[in-house]
Amino acid sequence: MKLNKMYSFLNTDLKEIENELQETIKSEHSLLQEASLHTLQAGGKRLRPIFVLLAGKFGQYDLDVIKDVAVALELIHMASLVHDDVIDDAELRRGKPTIKAKWDNRIAMYTGDYIFARSLELMTKINKPEAHRILSHTIVEVSLGEIEQIRDKYNFDQHLKTYLRRIKRKTALLIAASCQLGAIASDVPRDIHQKLFQFGYYVGMAFQITDDILDFTSTEEELGKPSGSDLRQGNITLPVLFAMRDEKLRQKIVNVHEHIENAELHLIIQDIKNSGSIEKSFQYSDLYLQKALAIIQELPHNRAKLALTNIARYIGKRKY
Repeated sequence: MKLNKMYSFLNTDLKEIENELQETIKSEHSLLQEASLHTLQAGGKRLRPIFVLLAGKFGQYDLDVIKDVAVALELIHMASLVHDDVIDDAELRRGKPTIKAKWDNRIAMYTGDYIFARSLELMTKINKPEAHRILSHTIVEVSLGEIEQIRDKYNFDQHLKTYLRRIKRKTALLIAASCQLGAIASDVPRDIHQKLFQFGYYVGMAFQITDDILDFTSTEEELGKPSGSDLRQGNITLPVLFAMRDEKLRQKIVNVHEHIENAELHLIIQDIKNSGSIEKSFQYSDLYLQKALAIIQELPHNRAKLALTNIARYIGKRKY
């Protein structure tokens, strides 16, 4: 089943979210608006708004209220991607030039800041102190994850727990917050919105591990960027950590740098794929998915529960 079929009952609401995203990033400054729109139109799965809306279905669902949360969470995600591309010196995202490539780093940073500020402005409409505490904590953690990624570039001696903490901060907590904040905005009981947070966390961890695997196993056309980009940029992911347990392969990997020849990098990527590290990484992803599926079974039965279950299963099998 295709991903968009799993939540087709949300299609009308998601169109409204898309319209709100375009309205929210409008700016009096033409360049700022053009750059923001460039990011928005690059596409994406819109997973965070989907999780917000589905979580809201466990309570008193009101699109006029919950849409502000959905748009805000997607904008925070978008802003983090714009900043990421500057940090990674990335030229492409989803097959299109990044803001830093089309304009420059300064425009990219200001655009990311603007998108982020617009998200916070939207959240002020939600009159729930707990939601603001959760969001503030999440933003702090995302920022720490960004700093850790910068610190650990080309650090081939980092531990597994360092990697897991980084993807928790950079990816999993924002997905977890999407689930929890959607529920809180819809007045879902505390025990349920806490379980939705746990579900989102486990799904987010599995999602990022799978993303890191696909950086080696998918084609450039599927990824929208060259395969092996993470390794070239010095981001040490789970398949690399496992592959480096082979000392001979480790000696090749530690020599990777930003300007490595494509042919040499391709050979290292093939070695990583042949090392068994991809399969072991999938096992880790599956462990998180199984935890997510166990948590979701504890929630009340409705269409949203089925959709969340199917999305979790899809994340573990996706090809790009």
